[in-house]
Amino acid sequence: MCHPSWARALTAAQRLSDLARLRRVRDRIGREYAQPLDVEALARGVNMSAGHLSRQFRLAYGESPYSYLMRRRIERAMALLCFGDLSVTEVCFAVGCSSLGTFSTRFTELVGVPPSAYRHQVAGARASCVAKQVTRAIRNREATVAEQQLA
Repeated sequence: MCHPSWARALTAAQRLSDLARLRRVRDRIGREYAQPLDVEALARGVNMSAGHLSRQFRLAYGESPYSYLMRRRIERAMALLCFGDLSVTEVCFAVGCSSLGTFSTRFTELVGVPPSAYRHQVAGARASCVAKQVTRAIRNREATVAEQQLA
């Protein structure tokens, strides 16, 4: 029979091992978000069962591995919609989603607006920032210095 302190040490060592494996899973999702990933494959990669991985991942990070993967994909999609010239469909496939409907639904759930509306909002905000920068108010002394530099 194990001594209680030995059992606690074993449990603590197992928890540290599990946390290290969970971190590897999270890092893999972050790197390979555009690849086809499923919980079973992620679990195999760290020698855990899919159920144990899902439970421990949720305890450690507050969401399931699938939710984390989708959140990473949507974050990347937001950047592509913001700064890229890809269509919404192209963005969907570029971030690893295989269904435009699922992508749009999940994007709307997480961001609050559909991808196309998000793109229009961001474009409007960027144009507004540029307009504010170009048409910003300046003090008279700055205006005369600027005019002299232009001459």
